[in-house]
Amino acid sequence: MLQEKLYDYLLHLGDNSMILGQRLGELCGHGPELETDIALTNISLDLFGQVRNYFQAAAEIKGEGATEDSTAMLRYENEYRNTYLVEQPNTDFAHVIVRQFFFDVYHQLVLRELQSSKNDTLVAIANKSIKEVDYHVEFSSTWMKRLGDGTDESHSKMQEAVNTLWRYSMELFKPTDTELWAAETGVGPDLEKLKSAYLETVKEVLAEANLTIHEDTVFQYGAKTGMHSENMGFILAEFQYMQRAYPNMKW
Repeated sequence: MLQEKLYDYLLHLGDNSMILGQRLGELCGHGPELETDIALTNISLDLFGQVRNYFQAAAEIKGEGATEDSTAMLRYENEYRNTYLVEQPNTDFAHVIVRQFFFDVYHQLVLRELQSSKNDTLVAIANKSIKEVDYHVEFSSTWMKRLGDGTDESHSKMQEAVNTLWRYSMELFKPTDTELWAAETGVGPDLEKLKSAYLETVKEVLAEANLTIHEDTVFQYGAKTGMHSENMGFILAEFQYMQRAYPNMKW
């Protein structure tokens, strides 16, 4: 039972980074400028590097010939534990940045807590990943302020993106049974306790960016328990294609 919970918790951690990394990978060659294009691609690579660490550990727990590739690519849609937020499409650069920022602040808080996890593997992954995610937060925060407090057009697009994506943010902090287990055993953080720090940081940056959030937002929940949006099917169709078309292929 303990190993099953740890396996599922590793999926919770890895799937968010993997799906967001896939979304960012779609942007390669499509950034608004070369430097930003490269930065987004590098963030995607950072996230996939973290995913590899999570899924190598998960495959070792699962056994039965499981690998990091099979863990990543050969599950059914309802078996993925990522949130709605990271599934959202690359509508425009404003949506890319707002989605990234909302996730980055959460990700940084979680990794800081995982540095004190009772699981040595998670401590090692967190220690290795935190510097990368610190940069991710700096990158997305800077763009939030630059565009939110920029021209009338950039402000309008950013506010529209905030209005669209904020409804998915609080799912990050609604714990599943597995995340409750992780908090109770000291393996992972208590997500409810992280929410206030998250809101403080987000609101501070939004204020500097001249952006606002609606306090009466109706939040969307369910993706972490397998009830994904229609976006997820399209992501997996592309992401899983090679592995399903050519079973057991290796690079």
